[in-house]
This record gives sequence, C-alpha cells and structure tokens, in this order.
Amino acid sequence: METKSERLSLAFSEGGAQEIYQEIKSNGDFLGFAQRYAFDSDYRVARSALWGLTKAKGNELSELQAILNELIDQAIQSENSSVRRLTLNIIERLKMDEDDLRTDFLDFCFEHMVSIEEFSGIQTLCMKLAFHMCTFYPELMDELKRTLEAMEIEYYKPAIKCLRKRILSGRYK
Repeated sequence: METKSERLSLAFSEGGAQEIYQEIKSNGDFLGFAQRYAFDSDYRVARSALWGLTKAKGNELSELQAILNELIDQAIQSENSSVRRLTLNIIERLKMDEDDLRTDFLDFCFEHMVSIEEFSGIQTLCMKLAFHMCTFYPELMDELKRTLEAMEIEYYKPAIKCLRKRILSGRYK
C-alpha cells in the first residue's frame, strides 16, 4: 500500500490535482494537509499537494490563511519553478492586510516580475502581488509604477504586457 507521500510524488496531471483536492475536501483538513505535504523536501510531493490546494475556494482557502508566512517563505526560497508558481498562486488568493506586508517578499516580487529569465506565470503573479502590497502605501505604488514604466516591454510575453498596461492605466484592481 502506497503512503500519501508516495502517491503525491506520482500525481502530475490536472485530473490528479482534482483527485487530491476532492480527497482533502472530504477530510476537511486543508491546513493539516498543507502543513504535512505542501512544504515537503521532495518537490514532486510539494508540487502535487500545492496543485491540489490551488483548487480550494472560500472557507477551504481561508484555512490556509494561518500559514501565509510559511507560504511566502517557500515562494521566496524554492528553487523549483512549479512549486514557486503554485505557492504564489495560493498566496495571491489569500487575504493580505497591511500588517502582512513583508519587505523581503515585496522585494522578491519586484525582482521576479521584471526578470526576463523568469517564467511568465511567475512574473504575472509577482506583479499582481506587488500591486496588492503597494496599495497600502502611496509611495510604494509610485515605486511600482516607475518600475513598470521602466520595463523594456518588447522583451516580455503578452500576459505581462497586458497586466502592466492594466496596472498603469488604473484598470487593475
């Protein structure tokens, strides 16, 4: 009989992620599941667990609020782009208050949103998160806008160009 970690190390499809989500939902322990598997040292286990957790909604997602700082740490420290992207996806869906603002995470988001070597999914998530964090302080919003205006936009994918344009025009909320 396979352990849950062994199963998670094998799951890599959308169907597998949905299966993981349904299993967590039936157990009703999103926080416990996340604490056990989302931070696993085996990136395949963490990736599969995070993929399942990205399906969470409403109250399910609010359970994960308790580990916001751990998720931020993982996003900053992970060497695996899939784990980083899925972690950022979850963070982006959580509630962030002014008290949750971490300058190390804001710096990380600024750095990765403009990095042309970064995957566009990570760039867009970092841009969205930077925007949300900067809304608490007008001087940070000014810095974000200056950074976005300074981007040599021809080097970026359409998703980045579109989001940048929406933020700069005031149409992104």
